[in-house]
Amino acid sequence: QVRLVESGGGLVQAGGSLRLSCAASGSIFRINKMAWYRQPPGKQRELVAMLTTGGSTNYADSVKGRFTISRDSGKNTVYLQMNSLKPEDTAVYNCNADLYASATSYPRGYWGQGTQVTVSS
Repeated sequence: QVRLVESGGGLVQAGGSLRLSCAASGSIFRINKMAWYRQPPGKQRELVAMLTTGGSTNYADSVKGRFTISRDSGKNTVYLQMNSLKPEDTAVYNCNADLYASATSYPRGYWGQGTQVTVSS
């Protein structure tokens, strides 16, 4: 069973930093993409950052220059370094991985349970 577990969320003041981690475990043959999404209170879920298999990255305009996504391939772990945090960044952050569970499996997406990030003004 594939499982994604996030950690690193918490309560910080505006201007502070947090690093989120997402560790993927279980049956994993190859990871295609890993990404971070977030859902602010009362709003829809949005893509924050994505890391493709080729190393390309995509960021939401609202976080460019402040957030950095990276991956430790050996540990199947993706990180989200968040600097200069703003109250608008307050949300539940979820890790997503698009992966093959085996060499013969179809790829599918998996989600972590989410971690709360709260930024106070």
